[in-house]
Amino acid sequence: METNQEKNAKVFKAVCDEKRLAILELLRSGEKCACVLIDKMEIGQSSLSYHMKILCESGIVESRQDGKWTHYKISEQGSAEAILLLKAITTPSVASEDNLCCNR
Repeated sequence: METNQEKNAKVFKAVCDEKRLAILELLRSGEKCACVLIDKMEIGQSSLSYHMKILCESGIVESRQDGKWTHYKISEQGSAEAILLLKAITTPSVASEDNLCCNR
């Protein structure tokens, strides 16, 4: 079973690469066929497949098959969850014993 940290790491892995950020930028305007992404990104099919696998596993991107081509789009739910995740891990929590300095 996947831990929360493993699931969360997939989101950050998806957005920590320049090519994947460029793909997300292209997908902001709507669904795109893999053939369009290959052309716009000037990368090979295997390279695109690698990046799309990471984006889809993160939940930020969804895919659908149409014949021999795959179409990709930003997932509204995945995007919302990524925003909430970033907010949750960067919002200070209430002070606890763990936060106290040892030099009291």
